[in-house]
Amino acid sequence: MPNRNGGSGPRAVALVGPYGSGKTTLLESILLATGTTHRKGDIAQGNTVGDSSPEARARRMSVEVNCATTEYLGDRFTFLDCPGSIEFLQDSLNVLPGVDAAVVVCEPEPAKVQMLKPYLKRLDALNIPHFLFVNKIDKASGSLRALLTMLQDASDKPLLLRQIPIWDGNVVTGYVDLALERAFVYRAHAPSEVLELAGDVRDREKDARFQMLEKLADFDEHLMEDLLSDVEPERDAVFAELARELRDGHLVPALMGSAEGDNGIRRLLKALRHEVPDVGAVSHRHGLEPDGETIAQVLKTYHSGHGGRISLCRVLSGTLEDGAVLYTRDGQDTRVGGIAALKGEAQQKLPEAMAGDTVALLRMDAAKTGDLLSTSKNAALPDITPPVLSPVYKLAIEAADRKDEVKLTAAIHRLQEEDPSLLLEQDAALREISLLGQGEIHLKVAAEKLTSKYGLKLNMHPPRVPYKETIRKGTSQRGRHKRQSGGHGQFGDVVIEIKPVPRGSGFAFVDQIKGGVVPKQWIPSVEKGVMEYLKQGPLGFPVVDVAVALVDGSYHSVDSSDAAFQTAGRIAMQEGMPNCAPVLLEPVMRVQIHVPNEATAKVNAVVSARRGQLMGFDARDGWTGWDTVEAQMPLSELHGLIVELRSLTQGVGTFEMEFDHLAELTGKLADQVVATHKAAA
Repeated sequence: MPNRNGGSGPRAVALVGPYGSGKTTLLESILLATGTTHRKGDIAQGNTVGDSSPEARARRMSVEVNCATTEYLGDRFTFLDCPGSIEFLQDSLNVLPGVDAAVVVCEPEPAKVQMLKPYLKRLDALNIPHFLFVNKIDKASGSLRALLTMLQDASDKPLLLRQIPIWDGNVVTGYVDLALERAFVYRAHAPSEVLELAGDVRDREKDARFQMLEKLADFDEHLMEDLLSDVEPERDAVFAELARELRDGHLVPALMGSAEGDNGIRRLLKALRHEVPDVGAVSHRHGLEPDGETIAQVLKTYHSGHGGRISLCRVLSGTLEDGAVLYTRDGQDTRVGGIAALKGEAQQKLPEAMAGDTVALLRMDAAKTGDLLSTSKNAALPDITPPVLSPVYKLAIEAADRKDEVKLTAAIHRLQEEDPSLLLEQDAALREISLLGQGEIHLKVAAEKLTSKYGLKLNMHPPRVPYKETIRKGTSQRGRHKRQSGGHGQFGDVVIEIKPVPRGSGFAFVDQIKGGVVPKQWIPSVEKGVMEYLKQGPLGFPVVDVAVALVDGSYHSVDSSDAAFQTAGRIAMQEGMPNCAPVLLEPVMRVQIHVPNEATAKVNAVVSARRGQLMGFDARDGWTGWDTVEAQMPLSELHGLIVELRSLTQGVGTFEMEFDHLAELTGKLADQVVATHKAAA
């Protein structure tokens, strides 16, 4: 376990938080403070260690996890800078199970508090120790304690204020560390300087420190006895308690600083060094009990243009050497083709990696994101594969050049290895391939990678809706096929009755022939012809919920055949169906929309505007301050819903959907659908 002198072995720390909170800048500041870099990169100038891909540079935002290993006071740390956009959340979910702790980066703006909820909930669910780092503190405009009270609404665990700001007018110029009982004044791009703790600052420190100790004492009887007896606890005992309660997940310590000004960074690093548990805690979370074997966890898969497949791995136990053979849970073997420490895109080759190290393992084709790998073929490895987020946005995709279609499928498979939340869906009925993901930007970035990495030119457009059609009334219809063209002719004659059946019943074919007027061997041929027609009814869409009965007909002993009766059945349907009052059916989905409760009224309006039917709403289970809106909505109205939801909720609103039923669509909307379909055909 950590101690006041550090020395817990290599550790991995994730930087998570909303888009724009300053995680990438914080990583740059950490690398500068630890001497790994000598010049701080700038997002606007496109020269940061992370975000090196063309897609990230163009958008000035992280689109995948960036990794950098550094050392601080003799301890090795790997920082994993996770994307802030909710559209790339899957990358965070993939790496979080393998880290020792996370730093949740936020801004000192009460209006952005709800943006933290998705990150804090997942950290709590995964039982990962985490700090809160209030960034951009130099731009704060109000009480930090009041901000923390609001932030508490986003956290299921109590927040522990570890520092209080020192104000000069309306500007934060430094802080008081409540555990150290020391005051510091910020210096631009330099270590903070110790300030005398006196006057009003001293009084504020005493009050804030006592409140901090009270919270700690909720989980420590000895500390509670000291406080009740007015005994000042020893400083080392306070730090030991801070480390224990972080490790056990009782509290979330809150620190502050400015990544842009390089302020508060060293204090954060010291907290990580002294209080973050070692890699043994990760093994414990996974239920692992290593018995001498080397175990590694695959956090992320990359496909680089020049280096091939790269597996970002955390070594959980043992020592991993270059060339070692590792085994997956199902016994597949894969050989380590190289080990490297990462600093963004840069790689530093290593002969081996020890427990706690986070490294790139090269050319391990059998390893997938989320895998546990072991040097023992018979190791009992649990399945810790992270859950894949449900898709919320969809685009039809096709290669601009048809000869690239096979290449496109293979390239998308590689993207899925990097990002499992990208899904490929093939609809045989619509003859359409679609890419599904977490939002518009998510799919655009995927398309750009397909072009830049694999040289594919693409066409993308909103997916078609799988409309169906049915009938409202029945009819009786004869279908006769007769052709004479020398030699054997073709003859088939049938009479069918067509009628509607209840919604969801599907298709039924009934043989009501008497007296052998249609021989038994050709009755299946009639059914085949009927079903062939149902692929495209009078409105141009597949027909459902129809029953067809074969009631009469005739045959020719020489000219009748399988093909002739198939054609007769199809003709009967073709001539009879337009008389059955055909009607268009659209798929209606059951939708659950999750939003902060201040957005619920606006979401209700969105549902109504998209022809939805509100079914009610309730508090979202386990999410304080959030609602779940239940609705039924036409599938045709759901394209782009996630874009609107996120616009209303600072990017955190989301939804889930599943098919519910088919509903009749009539009037102008139906006419437009039919006209568009016929024009496209």
